[in-house]
Amino acid sequence: MSFCKYSTEFVASSKTEVDNIFINDYLPFAPSDYVKVYLYGLYKCNDSSAFDNNLASFASHLNMSEDAIMEAFSYWQEEGLVQILSTSPVEIRYIPLNNVLTSNKLFKPDKYTTFNQQAQEIFEGKREISKTEYGEYYDFLERYHVEPEALLMIMRYCVDSKKSAVGYNYILTVAKNWANEGITTTQAVEERLQNFEQKDSDLQQVMDALSIKRLAYVEERALFNKWINDYGFNLDVVLHIAKKLKKKGKANFERVDSVLTKYYEMGLFSIMEIEDFEKEKEALYSLAKEINKTIGVYYESLDGEVENYILKWLNLGFDQNVLLDLAYYCFKKSIRTLEGMDKTLLKFHKLGILSSDALKEYMNEVLATDESIKKILTYLGLARNVNYIDRENFKTWKETWGFSDGVIVYACSLAKGKDSPFKYLGRVLSDWHNKGIKTIEEAKKTSPINEASMVARENFKGRSYSKEEINALFSSIDEVDV
Repeated sequence: MSFCKYSTEFVASSKTEVDNIFINDYLPFAPSDYVKVYLYGLYKCNDSSAFDNNLASFASHLNMSEDAIMEAFSYWQEEGLVQILSTSPVEIRYIPLNNVLTSNKLFKPDKYTTFNQQAQEIFEGKREISKTEYGEYYDFLERYHVEPEALLMIMRYCVDSKKSAVGYNYILTVAKNWANEGITTTQAVEERLQNFEQKDSDLQQVMDALSIKRLAYVEERALFNKWINDYGFNLDVVLHIAKKLKKKGKANFERVDSVLTKYYEMGLFSIMEIEDFEKEKEALYSLAKEINKTIGVYYESLDGEVENYILKWLNLGFDQNVLLDLAYYCFKKSIRTLEGMDKTLLKFHKLGILSSDALKEYMNEVLATDESIKKILTYLGLARNVNYIDRENFKTWKETWGFSDGVIVYACSLAKGKDSPFKYLGRVLSDWHNKGIKTIEEAKKTSPINEASMVARENFKGRSYSKEEINALFSSIDEVDV
């Protein structure tokens, strides 16, 4: 008796895990009753000591005969998924499927006798098939459920295509690729080979375009079949690409496949569509070179730049001319990287400046603003250049607070001669804004700004004062004679 075991209720309410390998590689090809036996046995493995875990109980529960149950387990033993340890009493051991995949499976000696003879004949004495190679063929046939005659046809095709005693790894690679496409029967292989024969003249044209003076290899035929049948390209498109690559010295099937796959993913299927794209791409590369030259950078490969920057900027709405203008702007601002230019362009994008005309209008506005600010600085006796803070303040006075040039000029007359005239100017305009003053007449009627009060107000910001400190602070303001 087991020291610890699950209760019957616990087992019934638990779950039985079924490996996906079984569902994918074994279940579709096994008789339904055999699948039923395997799954029920897997379930009973959760409680191997249960009183009803025996052959008679299996037969009763599954409504099958005991002979049928054993026939099913014999099938699964042949597949390598179980071992029949004993027949009296019956004892079955389940094998982990990962072990099944990595173990050398045993096959009945006479199961592949005919296959062995016909397989060796294919090589016409050029080499001998080893025991290991035969084992690989058997494993493939069992695992992929391919008809032996179908594999023999694939072997013959590979040998004829290569005109040599090709290795079994090559043969199995072709066979597995075809099996993954559902080509597992003699009829399916025949149809594939007939399809190849029908396209032989077309394929030969591609071989000629690439200046390949031999028969096409299996993998080359597969690529051609993919371009025509799977991708849907016409022969003239394939030949067009092959000839272009030949002129560039890049003539091989792998290169053609790379280019056609790219066009397929982009949805370009005609020569006209492809040529239009290539012309546009050349323009993008030229633009990238001009931008690099302007800001003073060099990139050996422009592919990343076009993909990560140029296309991004164009998709944001910038036209090519404004990109060159902004590249010059970045150069003048000592921004000498594409990352820096990208950040600058995003700022202009937020302002809606996407064309050369819009940029010119914006620059004229900036120059006009700077000219107005320069006049204010000169009037106030400040001999310095206009800076970013000046522009932000002026923008606030004009656009946010809505002061006219006349009101700002009048405020300048009040600020002139002060210790910090530009700051004083800002305080005056802030005071008028808070009081709702918009005209010169209204400004003249108001009391002059109380500088001590303004300083106290600034000192008060951001601090925590006691009640006594606040009373003392405002008492000192009241005593100031303004």
